[in-house]
Amino acid sequence: MEKSSVTKQIGVKIREFRKAKRMTQEQLAERVATNPSYIGKLERGEQNVKIQTLEKIAEALDVSTFALFDFDQFEEIRRHDIVWNAISLLLEQSESDQRKALAVLEALFKPY
Repeated sequence: MEKSSVTKQIGVKIREFRKAKRMTQEQLAERVATNPSYIGKLERGEQNVKIQTLEKIAEALDVSTFALFDFDQFEEIRRHDIVWNAISLLLEQSESDQRKALAVLEALFKPY
């Protein structure tokens, strides 16, 4: 029996957020107290997920549970590799460093 497209879309969202955080399946599994093969099955849409587990995954990825249901959130950004890579890099930084990076970008690109 094939899983629903929602199950697959949630899996895609988990993978996108995990990769944006530069986290492995093993690291995510450890934070959620499960095994990496389960995370892999979720990401491939092969396994249904309980709401409680989804909440743990969202917390581990530092996103809202509802973000995992927002299926169009990254579609446009992913088409631009440089922008996607910049966002991924910024997500790894502290808020203070993110603000510094924003100030540099604003200084470079804002009209005078």
